[in-house]
Amino acid sequence: MEQNFRPVLSVRIFGESKCFGPGVAELLRRVRSEKSLRAAAASMAMAYSKAWTVIKTSEAALGFKLLLSTTGGKHGGGATLSPEAEKLLAAYEGYCAVLRRYAEAEFPKAFENILGGSE
Repeated sequence: MEQNFRPVLSVRIFGESKCFGPGVAELLRRVRSEKSLRAAAASMAMAYSKAWTVIKTSEAALGFKLLLSTTGGKHGGGATLSPEAEKLLAAYEGYCAVLRRYAEAEFPKAFENILGGSE
């Protein structure tokens, strides 16, 4: 049976410790679409408390707010991405796309004689 090998990259940003990566990026994308941290967490099968901790830890390491929140009331609460979070997420997604294209182009060259490239 022939295997279709490919690279899978995962980019994480570190300062003193990890402050941003694929999990935080996905959480932000879901907050953007769901308009709520609680709903975003639920859509990822993540406890709200964990999502809140992930966001707060990332904010502390990055030095800026990722979410702008409104508390409940007559019209309910919600959350949106801060302008800085929008910029960070766009830069992260663009950077990851560049790395994926590079990895996909270079992978066959690096492994052509090792992973099923020679017949």
